[in-house]
Amino acid sequence: MFFSLPRFAYKGWLLSFFVLALSATTVQKSYATGFDTLPKKQFNVLLFTKTAGWHHKSQTEGVKALERLADKHFFNIIWHEESHYFNDDYLKNVDVVVFLSTTGDILNPKEQAALERFVKAGKGFVGIHSASDTEYDWPWYQRLVGRTFSIHPVIQTAVLSKLPNNNFIGLNHMPQEMLWTDEWYEFGPELTKLNYLLTVDEQTYNPTADWGNNKTGSGMGVFHPISWYHNYDGGRSFYTALGHTNAVYNSEFLTEHIYGGIYWAATGKGLKSNN
Repeated sequence: MFFSLPRFAYKGWLLSFFVLALSATTVQKSYATGFDTLPKKQFNVLLFTKTAGWHHKSQTEGVKALERLADKHFFNIIWHEESHYFNDDYLKNVDVVVFLSTTGDILNPKEQAALERFVKAGKGFVGIHSASDTEYDWPWYQRLVGRTFSIHPVIQTAVLSKLPNNNFIGLNHMPQEMLWTDEWYEFGPELTKLNYLLTVDEQTYNPTADWGNNKTGSGMGVFHPISWYHNYDGGRSFYTALGHTNAVYNSEFLTEHIYGGIYWAATGKGLKSNN
């Protein structure tokens, strides 16, 4: 005897099947991306953009810019916003972790410990823009970045300068001085010895900021660092405060500056001899 479902039951069954199939596909996609599935290239970069505070709209343009860098310079990049990828098994195939405009408390204690082991194993970290506005209650991370974000004024044009006699190859394409429009971060004190790359001239913009509730800023004075690098706890760390707006990610000055940091953090190479 032929059995047939009522039309409404058939449609409901079909819809349930479709939802289950879609869910299975989504789960598979969410967990299937690993560097062991990709062709071998010069190094592997994990790009992380999770936010638990302010969300920068420019993150999307930043991701696109780093993906273009990966194509141009032949390295693998995988982008995640899920913190569970910070575990020893996943990170064993990663050479550099990039925090792009992250904010707030984004890793739990187990994930924090995995990142610490990753760096101590001789791997690299790159922080872009509000990576310094991240994990305020984790002293190890604050030292990894090097300085902590404090406040910023409105977006303005200012004179950005390379520090003389630095040997970091990621700046060789930049002029000694240039006009740049960005969000100029004011930082707290140096938390470990840093090698500085870029500064901004506070005489060329207004550094004062007033966010209310006694949250004010007046700049950092004659020396206002914007980018730096250092060896830290067995690994390598690079940071740049540039990267607030969508437009700056179309600039080769910024993207090659970031690539210089990624390249050094991944390989330890790229420092020119001063001799």
